[in-house]
Amino acid sequence: MSTPKTPRPGTRPQPANAPRAGTTRGGTPARPAQRPASSGQRPANGGQRPAGQSGSAGLVRPAPKAKVRRARLLVSKVDPWSVLKMAFLLSVALGIVTVVASIVLWTTLDITGIFDRVNGLLSEIAGTEGGGFDLRSYASLGQVASFATIIAVVNVVLLTALAMLSAVLYNISATLVGGIGVTLTDD
Repeated sequence: MSTPKTPRPGTRPQPANAPRAGTTRGGTPARPAQRPASSGQRPANGGQRPAGQSGSAGLVRPAPKAKVRRARLLVSKVDPWSVLKMAFLLSVALGIVTVVASIVLWTTLDITGIFDRVNGLLSEIAGTEGGGFDLRSYASLGQVASFATIIAVVNVVLLTALAMLSAVLYNISATLVGGIGVTLTDD
């Protein structure tokens, strides 16, 4: 700690009659130096940087490559209600795909003439000539579409129930073993 009479370390001692910084010899505050009136001329260097800093290559440094951050987390609980909603939506989408795919498949088989070839093959095997068996009467487009719709509805109910049961069983097993470990990284 320094007192007003003792100089601070690293400073030169001033004589007792020397004025303090910012004051004149009479003890009155010094006025800041006024700028000379400009005649519209700019300084000689034109606002440029000093000669030592003129290169732009030395001014901008690339940012150091950041470390990849990793976080290890545990999935300790799954909300059964959110699993139920998500499973229902996904199983409805799968049901729509099933119905559309079965209609497209039946139409493709009908256009390519597969049903006529199968009817001809079954006629040769059975040995009857002329129209003993017609595959289209057993598998018409309406019957295929209704059967695919029934299968899709059953799948929606079963997949939703199985997903909900799986979420409940996961929560029970996660309380015993802690859950599934997941490592997240920041690329």
